[in-house]
Amino acid sequence: MQQTTTTTQIHKRPPPPPPPPQQAASSATMSREKEAAAKASEDSVVVFNSGKPPPFRIGDVRAAVPAHCWVKSPLRSLSYVARDVAVVAALALAAAALGDSSYWAALLWPLYWAAQGTMFWALFVLGHDCGHGSFSDIPALNSAVGLLLHSFILVPYHGWRISHRTHHQNHGHIERDESWHPITEKLYQQLEPRTKKLRFTVPFPLLAFPVYLWYRSPGKTGSHFLPSSDLFTPKERGDVMVSTTCWSIMLASLLAMAFAFGPIQVLKMYGLPYLVFVMWLDLVTYLHHHGNHDLPWYRGEEWSYLRGGLTTVDRDYGWINNIHHDIGTHVIHHLFPQIPHYHLVEATKAARPVLGRYYREPHKSGPLPLHLLGVLLRSLRVDHFVSDHGDVVYYQTDHTLNTAHGWDSENHKQK
Repeated sequence: MQQTTTTTQIHKRPPPPPPPPQQAASSATMSREKEAAAKASEDSVVVFNSGKPPPFRIGDVRAAVPAHCWVKSPLRSLSYVARDVAVVAALALAAAALGDSSYWAALLWPLYWAAQGTMFWALFVLGHDCGHGSFSDIPALNSAVGLLLHSFILVPYHGWRISHRTHHQNHGHIERDESWHPITEKLYQQLEPRTKKLRFTVPFPLLAFPVYLWYRSPGKTGSHFLPSSDLFTPKERGDVMVSTTCWSIMLASLLAMAFAFGPIQVLKMYGLPYLVFVMWLDLVTYLHHHGNHDLPWYRGEEWSYLRGGLTTVDRDYGWINNIHHDIGTHVIHHLFPQIPHYHLVEATKAARPVLGRYYREPHKSGPLPLHLLGVLLRSLRVDHFVSDHGDVVYYQTDHTLNTAHGWDSENHKQK
């Protein structure tokens, strides 16, 4: 039987022509975007532990800041003083002409108190820069301007400057930090119920600054006015006497004006703006150290200057950013307080790639930072005390206090 073999030829198709260069580039771009999206999705699954030591050193952050950001200009700094003083004077002159009888006066006085109090706060920030030495490289100029500005708003400049330096040097350390540091659970339980309520109920936390100047924080002793306070070394006592004397002169001047023009007029022109200033100061300083659930506090060898500084939070204040000299750009300021305020925004942008997830992007504000009131209220509901044990701890919540206030309780994580 004859077998016939059939051979089948397979014709190969010619390869498709290469895509046009633009299409090829587009495909490559889409591929990279998909890979980046996949990587971002993968990173989001990993829980970020803000209490872990960062993978960078403070020298790495310093190197990222442009060299010109460290340059201080006395003339530029003085121009901000001139601007703010001119605005304060103009507001005061306008208010003095208001009177009390007209309908418009009743509407405009509250606007004056808000505006002038905000300008008092702006003056404080410039004096704050003097205290850090970021105002200029001339110590005598820094002291003179700082004394004048802070004395005008009843702040003992040198006493506050020294304690604020302690705050920066120990920020994030439970025992050694100076202002807005957490209360330990043991100390918290020893507080009277009334004290707890005052500490965590608006508006009382926003009126704390004058009390802090006289008595410091709970668990600490001393006063910013007394040279003998354990806040100060023997070499610093002369400066404290000078600033307390200047503070006393300003207080005596206000009493003299009250005698000459009447206490009500001084209250309206100065007293109520002063209260607005105090509320600004307490709001801003509180929110730069509270309000995020992942802010650790340290003890012992876990603390370092870098890790403490990284627990600071930037905040956006909308239109107020320029008025109060970008004090909301606070992380870089805490790490490098020598940088002038007019370079803080640029320095922060340059340092972000190094800081990575250790930098908490601030919520974008509208013209007025009304969103921060919600942040404040939530923090007062949940940021009550930290554990007596552990070298890396987070705020915890007193549920009984929340029940007494009628608040819904929330837990903060503890590590």
